Amino acid sequence: MNKFRREELNGAIKLLEQAYSIIENCRDDEQDAYDNLPDEIQDSERGETMYYYIGEMEECMDAIDNITDCIYNDIIN
Repeated sequence: MNKFRREELNGAIKLLEQAYSIIENCRDDEQDAYDNLPDEIQDSERGETMYYYIGEMEECMDAIDNITDCIYNDIIN
């Protein structure tokens, strides 16, 4: 792989890291909001929905980690 394509892929990794950070911040904010709900609301449909979205954001973060690792370990190096 030539230098230009390596630099392009390194740029993609940086963008993925930015996306990861944004999702992580949203997940943390949603987790804080969920944790501050009274127990009866956590157990309600609203709380369950919030908890679901927290899990989905964590899955997105894992996917970004996997993609970043793939690009770095399997393609660039």
